[in-house]
Amino acid sequence: MKQAFYFILCLSVLISTNSCRKDLDFGPSTGSLEFSKDTVYLDTVFTNIGSSTYNLKVYNKSSNDISIPSIRLALGENSEYRLNVDGMPGKVFENVEILAKDSMFVFIETTIDINNLPSLNEEFLYTDKIEFDSGGNLQSVELVTLVKDAVFIYPDKDNTTGVVETLTLNIGGEVVETEIQGRYLLPSELTFTNQKPYVIYGYAAVPNNETLTVEAGARVHFHANSGLLVSEGASLQVDGALSSDPDLLENEVVFEGDRLEPIFSDVPGQWGTIWLLDGSVNNNINYATIKNGAVGILCEGNPNEVNNKLTITNSQIYNSSNFGILGRRTSILAENLVINNSGQTSFAATYGGKYNVTHSTIANYWNNSFRQFPALLVNNFFDTADTRYVTDLIEANFNNCIIYGNDNPEFILDEIEDPNVVFNFKFTNCLLRFQDNYDNFTGPNYDFNNPALYELNVFNQNPDFKDTDKNQMIIGNDSKANGIGNTSFAGQVPNDILGISRTASPDAGAYQHTSL
Repeated sequence: MKQAFYFILCLSVLISTNSCRKDLDFGPSTGSLEFSKDTVYLDTVFTNIGSSTYNLKVYNKSSNDISIPSIRLALGENSEYRLNVDGMPGKVFENVEILAKDSMFVFIETTIDINNLPSLNEEFLYTDKIEFDSGGNLQSVELVTLVKDAVFIYPDKDNTTGVVETLTLNIGGEVVETEIQGRYLLPSELTFTNQKPYVIYGYAAVPNNETLTVEAGARVHFHANSGLLVSEGASLQVDGALSSDPDLLENEVVFEGDRLEPIFSDVPGQWGTIWLLDGSVNNNINYATIKNGAVGILCEGNPNEVNNKLTITNSQIYNSSNFGILGRRTSILAENLVINNSGQTSFAATYGGKYNVTHSTIANYWNNSFRQFPALLVNNFFDTADTRYVTDLIEANFNNCIIYGNDNPEFILDEIEDPNVVFNFKFTNCLLRFQDNYDNFTGPNYDFNNPALYELNVFNQNPDFKDTDKNQMIIGNDSKANGIGNTSFAGQVPNDILGISRTASPDAGAYQHTSL
């Protein structure tokens, strides 16, 4: 009994001791806070599009627990910035505590309407500051954001139901209701200039029998799941021009996502595609950079038209989460085209059609995940849930090209043999990556000694690209593509993508070599 009483007494003393802990004593701050940075740059944002979340770390390196009497935005509740301090959202905070030798995070965001700012410029530098304490103990951290004005194109939304407008397409005279969010461009919107960037929500559709012209230097930005759609009888004309500095692209047309922060500059799959519907005609893209989409260009139908469905020249397609170009029983003429870093295939010539590709670099150095297909895929069929359709590969000619990547092989000719269809292709004066170590690819399509299919190609030699991770696909002095081009094809495309003459000694690919 004595032992039980002793145990209960000890237990109650222990509980009493722990439950009577003295409250921490927080003294006022003395203006000696330290910060992870003295200015927080929130990078560039479009008007009315929210920024990423940025952070500031606040340190109490003293030996005392402190209480900061106030943390506030200098512009107070009128500020366009938003804060989250120690888990609490707001713009003004009082008596914020930090333990000795400890720290806390302040998170910063903004959404700015340029129309509310005292400026008539297309760009506005918006600033504020976070103030810690006041009077003699006042410390501050600057906040800076560049806000860009833009032309916004978006579908209507029913304010009562929240239903967003969807597209109705006229295909072959048949009206087809779709679930694609978007709207048709108005007559006043059929020319994209370089005066302001364009920001598109949903799919901006070119109406039947109309033409969308995109002028040199224009910038087109797409929100998630958005893109361009060119309908039956309509055309897309992208009239970019050679830039004086290839790193600035001032005269090229750029299609990319609407997040301008550097961390998004090379993130694949931020938007949908440029979709050339079956029935659209005479689409031309010159000096364009198309980056960070799901599919750079989806080109469908019209393989037998007199004029190619798509002519693409002097253009680059990078960081597509699926395909750089996906052709489906269509006709494409490509010259000085560069494609790299695609989650599946950089150039997919599928379901037959007609493809003529000259002095182009079709590469795939994707390293974000496993990819199933090579840089170049050519086939003559299309599968549905219960049917396989096979059609003519009228022609697929690759002349003076580089077809390479970080996998092997980097091209596949996937033919379904049918006596009623043709499968015509040829590689001429190309640098190709193809090693079939396990004899997975056999048959006449892979007879590299057949001059009717393969003529004067170089296999499995280093292309010496400058930096594939950064999509810098120019070739160096040690490239095995140097000097292997056929002069007759070089005569058709006399200058490379940078405007350098190639007629004297043409290299394969879109670039003449240079000292890297």
